[in-house]
Amino acid sequence: MPPHEARTGAGRGAAPASRPTAVPAAEPASRTGGNEIPDESACETTLSMRPVRAFAAPAPDGADAARAPAGPADDLLGRIGDWGPVRTPVGTFRLLPVRPERDTALVARWMNDPAVAAFWELDGPDDVTGRHLRAQLDGDGHSVPCLGVLDGTVMSYWEIYRADLDPVARHYPARPHDTGVHLLVGAVADRGRGFGSVLLRSVTDLVLDHRPACARVVAEPDLRNTASLTAFLSAGFRFSVELSQPGKRAALMIRDRSLRHLM
Repeated sequence: MPPHEARTGAGRGAAPASRPTAVPAAEPASRTGGNEIPDESACETTLSMRPVRAFAAPAPDGADAARAPAGPADDLLGRIGDWGPVRTPVGTFRLLPVRPERDTALVARWMNDPAVAAFWELDGPDDVTGRHLRAQLDGDGHSVPCLGVLDGTVMSYWEIYRADLDPVARHYPARPHDTGVHLLVGAVADRGRGFGSVLLRSVTDLVLDHRPACARVVAEPDLRNTASLTAFLSAGFRFSVELSQPGKRAALMIRDRSLRHLM
């Protein structure tokens, strides 16, 4: 799902806009035992295919995991770093807001996986990804880049954003406090096993639990990304409408608060 607006072309370092989400196709949701420390795992709604766990990284701890100072995102999205950890069917999961000085190299490796680059368009030197991360962190706070940590291993990249304040709002009938998600799952070993749909459901539950004003969570994966569409449907999202965005045709996927326990 090619990025649109601020994420395409100008997206390399421009203010983040909505991006297509990537996820692995739904398969068995079991995690093997030797996955604790990949230094590089990556992909978005499409699940990339970079070789493996040799690249994953253990979750930072100590001072690195300490609470970050309050900033604009605390006003628009709340303290995302305080939203977990939560238990999921595949392990204990939490979102850890990105710190560019600590995380840029890892996220940049993921972005340089050809399968990921085809959708995110952030391949190249580390500073390409660095500018993309800092544009969010130095912006108005409507989009927050995060690492996904599963059982102590950093294995995914997320963006939680206010869709109603994002350029994507020009392409669909946005409602106040609509919250969007973008996901990139890293290691090949983590793709195609159902992790994407399980974690999407868990993260959208976190959004709905911690953002009472938000009535729905949205995403706009590329229509060509059937694995991603399957993951969203399995995570309780419904297909709403086809969107025409710069660089892609997207599916507007919605998970409604009122239906969260039914789907």
